[in-house]
Amino acid sequence: MPATVAQSPPAVVLNGRYQGEIQAVDQFLRFGPFRFACGKELPEVVLAYQTYGELNADSSNAILICHALSGNQHAAGRMPDRPTSRPWWDDCIGPGKAFDTNRFFVICSNVLGSCSGSSGPAEINPATGRHWALDFPIVTIADMVEAQVRLIDHLGIAKLLSVAGGSMGGMQVLQWASHHPDRLVSAMPIATTARHSPMQIAFDAVGREAITRDPYWHGGDYYDRTDKPDAGLAVARMVGHITYLSEQSMHEKQFGDRLNRDVGSGRTGRDFLKPEFQVESYLLYNGQKFPERFDANAYLYVTKAMDDFDLTQATGRLADAFRQAVDVKFLVLSFTSDWLYPSHQSRDLVRALNALGITVTYVDIDSVWGHDAFLLEPDRMTRILTNYLNGLAAGQA
Repeated sequence: MPATVAQSPPAVVLNGRYQGEIQAVDQFLRFGPFRFACGKELPEVVLAYQTYGELNADSSNAILICHALSGNQHAAGRMPDRPTSRPWWDDCIGPGKAFDTNRFFVICSNVLGSCSGSSGPAEINPATGRHWALDFPIVTIADMVEAQVRLIDHLGIAKLLSVAGGSMGGMQVLQWASHHPDRLVSAMPIATTARHSPMQIAFDAVGREAITRDPYWHGGDYYDRTDKPDAGLAVARMVGHITYLSEQSMHEKQFGDRLNRDVGSGRTGRDFLKPEFQVESYLLYNGQKFPERFDANAYLYVTKAMDDFDLTQATGRLADAFRQAVDVKFLVLSFTSDWLYPSHQSRDLVRALNALGITVTYVDIDSVWGHDAFLLEPDRMTRILTNYLNGLAAGQA
């Protein structure tokens, strides 16, 4: 039976622009049994999600948004009980924005294995009354998508107008298109890849090592302890932040500047090991804040899911993964300064889709903001996504 949809406050038009605020509310879907790709089955799992806008009469205006590694279901709007919680894609979701909630019913769920209310290592194992920790089943991108399929079924939606997401969210988009092409009209993978390169795996591996070498990790059983592996998780986040930036964006932020130009004399190692440059201060701040909202074990699980994702695994050919998706329309976006998910990986995807005669629009956006550009270029994203969705609605995309 379709779920009750939380309505957004009505928007008003002021000087030709939509004004208004989405009311964001966490909702939870319990379902089971659920069998993971690893073969483990749980009698019940939970998926935390939020919806924005209104589902139309024939359920044809639904768009699923898939979040990246550190994101969650709170993609847009204000949550009264969490006024300081910043929505990660609020610039693109809402009245008059790229994903216009006056027109579309937008859904975002927290992926399995993460830590914002969906089942994962930080949640309680009902059989033991203790946190799952590393006893939670291994999670794959396919598992994340299978849980989302259950959610879409629960909402009474036979076919999504689109599935969109960047980075790890883009991997989920590709999984949807490859394994559930009959459930979507279009797919929008942004700044992503169908298979991690050795370099991408290497950065994730360093982050996992930072966590598991933290003396307070305790083999993952740290939840009931006072001290937790916050330092290891902070370092993992610092490494991640470096990859999200670009050399140009670091210059834009003036990260080359010293915090204290008066270095003095007679300095010792105790002096020069303190943060001296703006970039050091920036990374330390973001690293230290991250454990306040994310779980170390969840970081291990989700990064492993990304590293294990490989749509070429079955045959070695990317095109084979999309042979059933010939009726799905694709919008593929990449960014020129993104060196974590470089444009050539998106072009590989486009070539595979072209080989099958699949309708695909590709835009390589000129940006200085690196991998984070899909979060930091709202004006360009709005123009491209709005035009594409308008064409899709008119049957021209």
